[in-house]
Amino acid sequence: KPIFRWVRLVLDFARTAPRVKRAGLILLVALLTTFNPASAIAKPIRLLALGTSLTQGYNLPPGTEFTAVLQARLKKAGFDVVVVNAGVSGDPSADGLARIDWALAEPYDGAIVEFGSNDALRGLAVAQTQSNVDAIVTKLQAKGLAVLLTGMKAPRSLGSDYTTAFDAIYPALAKKHAVLFYPFFLDGVAADLKLNQADGIHPNEAGTQIIVTRMLPYVEKLIAQINAKQPTGAAK
Repeated sequence: KPIFRWVRLVLDFARTAPRVKRAGLILLVALLTTFNPASAIAKPIRLLALGTSLTQGYNLPPGTEFTAVLQARLKKAGFDVVVVNAGVSGDPSADGLARIDWALAEPYDGAIVEFGSNDALRGLAVAQTQSNVDAIVTKLQAKGLAVLLTGMKAPRSLGSDYTTAFDAIYPALAKKHAVLFYPFFLDGVAADLKLNQADGIHPNEAGTQIIVTRMLPYVEKLIAQINAKQPTGAAK
């Protein structure tokens, strides 16, 4: 290995060096032999994107889904980050909670949480959705992850009582857990036919780009929180 070649050269020089310099050379050898180059290389920050088909990238070509676009934009901005796609199409918040322990089998530094769209589409009880998302954030924080919670809005067709209660889930939980909060995952994209697929629900490639652009400053704040706790940005 290169490090040992350097050690041999230093030792050879030490044999011919004046005695007064020899102690310093021996100290240098000791430092070289204890130096581990791998420890000086920071590992990339690992972000877990946990959510539904909106996170997964339903019906989008590979490389154009939310997580891939976000990772590419972060790298372009100079961040050494890996964004892991843990989105599952059709998942209500209860299913997200059920698989959270499995999702956390790998080490992560932070998480982006996106749940609730399928709960609202099915008209599930607001209290249960809130309880599930609450438990998800609790588990993530218990593992030491910094969290960015993204909000969701219920379809207005469900009536004002339901939509008011549902929409209030996310700011309340963000405040409770003192986590970063992005108010609406589909901000700037929802209900725009040009930015959604034929079903009018799932973002197309252009819509995904807008989602990432709007959310990027919040993800950068998430990375700043991670770096504040781990100066090297190394994954646990």
